[in-house]
Amino acid sequence: MELEDMNQRAEELTSLLSSYGIEASPNQVALLLQHLNLVIEKNKEFNLTRIVDLGDALSLHILDSLLPLRLESFSSIPYPSFVDIGTGAGFPGIPLGIMTGYHGLLIDSVGKKVEADRHFIEQLLLSDLLDVRKMRAEELDRSMTNAFGFVIARAVAQTDVLLEYAQPFLKMGGLSIIEKAHPSDDEIAAASRAAALCGMTMVSRETYELPRDLGHRELLVYKKTGRSKVRLPRPVGMAKSQPLDAQ
Repeated sequence: MELEDMNQRAEELTSLLSSYGIEASPNQVALLLQHLNLVIEKNKEFNLTRIVDLGDALSLHILDSLLPLRLESFSSIPYPSFVDIGTGAGFPGIPLGIMTGYHGLLIDSVGKKVEADRHFIEQLLLSDLLDVRKMRAEELDRSMTNAFGFVIARAVAQTDVLLEYAQPFLKMGGLSIIEKAHPSDDEIAAASRAAALCGMTMVSRETYELPRDLGHRELLVYKKTGRSKVRLPRPVGMAKSQPLDAQ
């Protein structure tokens, strides 16, 4: 982006976030826009995102990533760290790291995306704050077990599957924050059954409308309140092929 366009976008993003009750400093806004610009440039080499219009991207990438900051339960997170499952182009993990200062682990199973995110993190000088790894959610090692304050995922899988993925990462009292567009009643019911097996309790279901009719969002928030009744993580692929709630 040219300097004039960057200044205009900075004003636009600051106003957009403020309208949703999210206050960002000039430095935070600059980093958020720098990340977005890096994504759009990298997208010319290989497909990272289908959203390349800057105006749309402010809402669909940045605002969408930061909606969890609106949650009342966010202030009760027991430890300032998080995991972003299926991070893709670094959303929502990089924006959340910028805005919270929390240590974050971004994971994705696609090597090209992980390498791109590592480049973004280095360019943003966030390497001391954020790490990115090529791995599946079930492949966490001992150092990652019961180690994080919250886990976040945006439309990566069904909610019951994401709860199973999240549980081993979380400290007791930690939150699993799952962002969806229009979860069905069946999906919510399946998630409730899986949550009971995983030692998770639903604490809120928040709804938002993105500006300019860009979409409906729901944040499903579950807290780790007890031990799992099944041994987790299960082998790679079982969460999807043999859902807990169907056991």
